[in-house]
Amino acid sequence: MDGKNLFETPTTYRLIRLEYGLGLVVAAVLFFTHLDGVRWLPAIGLFVYIDLIGYLPGAIAYHRSSDKQISKVYFVLYNVMHSLVTQGLVVLAWIWLFGAEWALLAIPIHLFGDRALFGNFLKPFMLRFEPEPHPAYAAFRERCERPGAQPVAEAATRVPARG
Repeated sequence: MDGKNLFETPTTYRLIRLEYGLGLVVAAVLFFTHLDGVRWLPAIGLFVYIDLIGYLPGAIAYHRSSDKQISKVYFVLYNVMHSLVTQGLVVLAWIWLFGAEWALLAIPIHLFGDRALFGNFLKPFMLRFEPEPHPAYAAFRERCERPGAQPVAEAATRVPARG
């Protein structure tokens, strides 16, 4: 999800971001306490390549599109490149091929930073590529936050399905 479509409660969403924030702090502290051992070209490359492949193509397509509808390929690229599973495999492959090194911390710093600082998680197909409130979610949240609102489980069954 993204910061505009919190299908968690705002509190649980913040708690999830806080968990990633702790991971970011741990990775950043390890990185910065070992600056003398960081190979900068690999560190910069590992940090940047995730968005070069996974975000920029979709962002360009989205901003060029008059109706903001873009191919699902861009969502898949984003999700694959911003997956902890994918990047964990990249780290393991790197270690197998080149050995362990501090530059590899650029990957968790990037992913944990996206989640903790920007609230960016994986992108579902039914939402826009760039965060904006979905009308059905906005209506749902408004109904749930009204004084005397029904419990969320009951209200959720009354939200109209997206066609």
